[in-house]
Amino acid sequence: MIEKRLVLVLGDQLDINSSLLIGFDPSTSEVLMVESQHESDYVWSHKAKIAFFLSAMRHFAEELRRRDIPLTYIKESNLSIEQAIRLQIQEKCITHLVCVEPGEWRLKKALEALASDLNVKLIVHEDTHFYCTINEFQQWAADKKELRLEYFYRYMRKKHHILIDQASQPEGGAWNYDDQNRRAYSKNGPGLINDPLKFEPDDITREVFDFVEQQYPSHPGSLEQFSWPVTRGQALMALDHFVNHRLESFGTYQDAMWKETPFGWHSLLSAALNLKLLNPREVIEQVLDVYQHGSVTLATVEGFIRQILGWREFVRGVYYLDMPNMKKANHYDHQQPLPKWYWTGQTQMNCMKDAVGQTLKYGYAHHIQRLMITGNFALLAEVLPEEVSDWYLGIYVDAIEWVELPNVIGMALFANGGRFTSKPYVASGAYVKRMSNYCDRCQYKPELRYGDQACPMTTLYWNFLIKHQETFNQNPRTRLMTANLSKIALEDQKLIQVHAKSILDRIDFV
Repeated sequence: MIEKRLVLVLGDQLDINSSLLIGFDPSTSEVLMVESQHESDYVWSHKAKIAFFLSAMRHFAEELRRRDIPLTYIKESNLSIEQAIRLQIQEKCITHLVCVEPGEWRLKKALEALASDLNVKLIVHEDTHFYCTINEFQQWAADKKELRLEYFYRYMRKKHHILIDQASQPEGGAWNYDDQNRRAYSKNGPGLINDPLKFEPDDITREVFDFVEQQYPSHPGSLEQFSWPVTRGQALMALDHFVNHRLESFGTYQDAMWKETPFGWHSLLSAALNLKLLNPREVIEQVLDVYQHGSVTLATVEGFIRQILGWREFVRGVYYLDMPNMKKANHYDHQQPLPKWYWTGQTQMNCMKDAVGQTLKYGYAHHIQRLMITGNFALLAEVLPEEVSDWYLGIYVDAIEWVELPNVIGMALFANGGRFTSKPYVASGAYVKRMSNYCDRCQYKPELRYGDQACPMTTLYWNFLIKHQETFNQNPRTRLMTANLSKIALEDQKLIQVHAKSILDRIDFV
C-alpha cells in the first residue's frame, strides 16, 4: 500500500517551526486544518475567543499556502474534529495520521480511538514548543512526595542555565524576588500606564467577525474591542512592544488591580504563546537581553520568567500527569451552581462587576483577577468546580485546557486537595481593598463580617474558615487564618454562618 500521511494542525498549534513541518514531503503528505463548530460549543465560548482562534487559523493557513504546503482547510464545519478527520481518512485512503500532542486530553483520546478504529498508524510528535516534555516531567515527579512549583522551577533554571551564575547559583543570590514585586498601586492610582500594542482587524479577521456574529449571536462577550495578534508577525511585534515599553513595571505591579484598568502592566502574550504563534524561548531570550543591557531590574525579570519557565511548564506537566481525574476533582464536594452574573457582570460587588465586565469586553483578565476575584469567590461560594472550569475555558481568549484546568482546579479552587498547592488561596474583602480600589464606593463594606452591608466575599471567607477550621489548624500555612477566627466570639461566628447561608441561597442577586 502506498503511504499517505494526513498531518493534523490543530487550532492551538499554529507553529510555523513545528516538527510536523520539518522535512515535510508533499508527495506523500498533506496538512489538514478543521474549523469545528463543536470546539466553540462544547463550552459556551466568548465571541472573542472563537474569533481569535478562527482568525489565527485562517492566517496560518495562508502562510502554509504561501509556502506551497498541500493543505485541506475545512471551513465553518458543523462536524467535530474527529468526524472531519474520519471522512478525510476514508476518502483519501490515508495510512498515517500525524499530529503534535494535543492540548486537551479528550482530543488525545479521541484521536487514539479514531486511529485504532480505522486501522491507521497514529504518529504523535512531542510538542517542542515547551522546554519540558511530558515524559521528562513525569520522570521529575516520579520520586516527589509533593509536587511544588518552587522545586521544579529551580530544576528548570539550572537545566537551561537561565538566571544562573557561573557557580550554578541563582543570579543575585535568591531564587525569587516576591518581596520586591507584587505591590498595590498607590492610593492615587496607577498613574500613566503604557498601553499594550493593538492590532486593527484585517479583511480575514473581519470576515471571521461576520461569521461569529451570525453563527454565535447568543454567546457571551463582545468583538468591539478585539485587537489581539492573529499572526506570528503581529505576535513578535507585541512581544517587542511589551519588553521595551511595559516590562519595566510588570514585576512591581503584577498583582495590582484598579477599576477600569483591565491590562495593567501585563504582557498579554499568553494568547499568542498558547496558540504557538510565539515560542517561550524567544520570549525569555528577549527579556534576558533587555535585562543584560540594564533596562529592567532582576526582580522584574525573574518574576516574569518564573511565570513562563516555571508555572506554565509546571501546570502542563501536572495536567498530563493527573488527567482524566483532574477534570472531576471536587475535594470539598461543592455543588452550588455558577452564579448567573458570571455571564453578565450584573452584580452589586464592584470587584466582581469590574473583573467579569472586562472579561466580557476583552476576553481577558490578569492572573490575580482570575485567582483572587473570580476564582476566590467561586471557591468561597462553594460552586461546583466543573462549572467554574468550564466558565474559565470558554470565557478567556488564552484558555486551553492544559493550562486552564490545573489553574482552576488546583490553584483557584483547591478542588484536587492540594495536589500541587500547599493551601487554598482564599481571602476576604480586606485583600481586595488592599490590592485595588474596587471597594471604593461599593455598597458592601469589606471590614463587616455579616449584615446587609457586609461584603459577601468577607462573610463567605469567614464562613469557609469556620467550616474547615479543623483542617486549617493542621496546616502551618493556614493556621494564622484560624488563629484570627478564634478572636471572633462564638455568637458572631453563628451570625456569620446564618448570613453566609442567606448569601448562598440568593447567590444570583448579590
